[in-house]
Amino acid sequence: MKIANPFICSIFGFETKHSFSMSKIEIKKATLSELEIIRKISTETFTETFSGVNTAANMANYIQENFNAEKLTSEINNPNSAFYSATLENENIGYMKLNFGDAQTEKQEENNLEIHRIYVLQAFHGKKVGQLLLDKVLKIAKEMAVNSVWLGVWEENHRAIQFYSKNGFVKFDQHIFILGDDVQTDLLMQLKII
Repeated sequence: MKIANPFICSIFGFETKHSFSMSKIEIKKATLSELEIIRKISTETFTETFSGVNTAANMANYIQENFNAEKLTSEINNPNSAFYSATLENENIGYMKLNFGDAQTEKQEENNLEIHRIYVLQAFHGKKVGQLLLDKVLKIAKEMAVNSVWLGVWEENHRAIQFYSKNGFVKFDQHIFILGDDVQTDLLMQLKII
């Protein structure tokens, strides 16, 4: 059994110095040409969000194993995964990764879509960038006529759990996730589409 990322879609905050109109945020499908941007956002958001509650060694190991160029290239090139970038006036401020079919990190019922990551740079937390990305997920899910959208989120990531709960996701299971030498629990949450 594959283990889902426990930190999925978890990078949401409330303070920022930036002021902008949400209508200026563009969400578009990302390509391999954005590999370095995706690596930077992944590393930065993961570090900002979780370094205070995990050891430096566990953090460094996870980042090296999951956000290296070879692994991200493979994920971007996987026909059953899709990356979407969020930009504001040509500045990349976040991205999301979706998995379909056998790219999903855990086997679910047929015809589901997994949100593997929604990462937003800390400077743009609290500006509804995560909501715009999730709205895009739900639009894609409806277009594909999937039965449900699901994700895994670390049980200690209360902000992300609250965000998904507010959007209709409910817990349907959980699993153990090992981050280096730390045993953690992911909550699996799901939103029925049809």
